[in-house]
Amino acid sequence: MARLTDRAFEILRAEVDKCAAADTLAGEVYRGMVIKRLEKLRSQNGTFASREEIRDTFKDEFPNFSEQALKAAVKANRPPGLFGKIIFAGSLLGSAAGIIWLINLPFPMIRWPVAKTMPILLLPSFMSMDHNYRQAIALVEQSDQLVNKATAVADFDLGEIKAKQAQKHLDALPVWFLGYYPKRYCSFFSCSWQFTLDEFQAARKNVGRMEAQIFQQKNAFTQLNQVEQTLNAAKQQYQQAKTAADRQKATVNWQSAIDQLNQIPAETLAGETANKTLKAAERDFQAMGGVATGSVQADNLIEAAKEFALSAAVAAKKPPHPAAQWEQIAELWQEAINRLKLISVDNPGYLDAQTKLAQYQKDLGITQIRLQAEKDSTTALQAAKNLFANLQNNVNSQNPGYSLSQLQQIINQLESVKPGTTVYRESQKWLQSARKKQQEWQKN
Repeated sequence: MARLTDRAFEILRAEVDKCAAADTLAGEVYRGMVIKRLEKLRSQNGTFASREEIRDTFKDEFPNFSEQALKAAVKANRPPGLFGKIIFAGSLLGSAAGIIWLINLPFPMIRWPVAKTMPILLLPSFMSMDHNYRQAIALVEQSDQLVNKATAVADFDLGEIKAKQAQKHLDALPVWFLGYYPKRYCSFFSCSWQFTLDEFQAARKNVGRMEAQIFQQKNAFTQLNQVEQTLNAAKQQYQQAKTAADRQKATVNWQSAIDQLNQIPAETLAGETANKTLKAAERDFQAMGGVATGSVQADNLIEAAKEFALSAAVAAKKPPHPAAQWEQIAELWQEAINRLKLISVDNPGYLDAQTKLAQYQKDLGITQIRLQAEKDSTTALQAAKNLFANLQNNVNSQNPGYSLSQLQQIINQLESVKPGTTVYRESQKWLQSARKKQQEWQKN
């Protein structure tokens, strides 16, 4: 609808022409300006222009504009009679709707008197109550079905949504109206509710109970997921363990996960799942028990063997050593080997034990060789010393050939002393002296 009607525009233009003709200097210019403003109002859509808006189009250019003409234009700038009636009817309906909205507000002091005298005015409230009642009952049943016959955690998620929706519809039912039965409304629309206080409270209790069930069920599933992660981590940790300490730690974690599975409430769906997981976990743990026991025994024996081996290795550092020390080292290696030989073929630690056994037997063999070398070298040096002392005592009474023969035996004994023994340096000094004396005797 144009803001300025054609009839009003024509009245205003006629008066503008009259005012412009009276102003011989700038009348024509002012006329064009005012006509453009009026044309603009006529081209705009919206509410009808007011008296002041029309006056603003010409008051500065034509201050002597006729008030009668302005009044006629304002009157002409009104909606036609039928439209006015429609507007009036709309206003009346709007007022009626406002009144109905007002009396349907959820306040007992407003609704209750109306319910006694003119209940038909509460039709929107009845319709809302009927809708909310039907939705609440349906959603409570759906939620109850999902919660009490759930097969997966997703059922509890959906049941929680349904329970919240049911609670929302229950909250929309006016508690103060419970027990009131709108007979006339229900005679036309076949109400499905009685709105008894017991029924309302039962629905609320049912929703509250299901919310508690859902909370418990979801907590149980959260606990189950955490325990399953712990259980799987413990199994993997045990499989990857390389030491006895690591296996023992994995075993403790495994047993702890089994204990936690026992703590999940059996009446929950997660509890039923946990019971199945528990049986499998206990079966695996028992099967692992024998393996674990054997592993622990093997680990203990291997650790003990390592201690003996370490002691032997420390004692063997910085040779040469006397025969007694080599014998002690050999005994340590033998003790380490004896421990490893106690690990049977069917023990999980057998392969590791055999690997170390081969190394320790090799080290024992080296020790025995050095022990024998130390013994032989000590014996040879002592024999050479004894021969040399006998030769010195009888050098004047023996013939030169025999003396050279004895000296050669001494040299042979000294040359048999092995490097790396405690007597090697001393034997080299004796050997040097014996060779020098041999050369002197050969010259004579």
